[in-house]
Amino acid sequence: MAKRSGVAASALRFYEERGLIHAVRNASGYREYPRATIRRVAFIVFAQRIGLTLEEVAAELAALPADRAPSRADWATLSAGWTARIDARIAELQRLREGLTECIGCGCLSLDRCRLANPGDRAATRGAGPRYWAGDPRPLSADADPNG
Repeated sequence: MAKRSGVAASALRFYEERGLIHAVRNASGYREYPRATIRRVAFIVFAQRIGLTLEEVAAELAALPADRAPSRADWATLSAGWTARIDARIAELQRLREGLTECIGCGCLSLDRCRLANPGDRAATRGAGPRYWAGDPRPLSADADPNG
């Protein structure tokens, strides 16, 4: 299973401990997985890549049939709600890319641009962390100028 799925054996054991996949022991004590487990492991890896926690993955997998490999319809139903999550991740990555050389609202005020984008660390009133990377709107230049 590790070789075919590309997932380390230790990760497979971890998934099994968490109840995400199931194996049976053969006579010599080795784990044997039903063929449908390959798809479940692929689903776990994919779901984690789009940001689902293992708890969320477990809840999603609980909706799948246990007695057969999931069908295309099963997967379509399961993943239907992920579009908004993926769109949010795309938007976050775009903000990260656009803000690589700009003020990110972290409060360091070390870049020349920070004086204009975040005078006096105004972004801190919105919460902790790099507020502009977190998605808070950047103020317009006129709004950022404390004199203007």
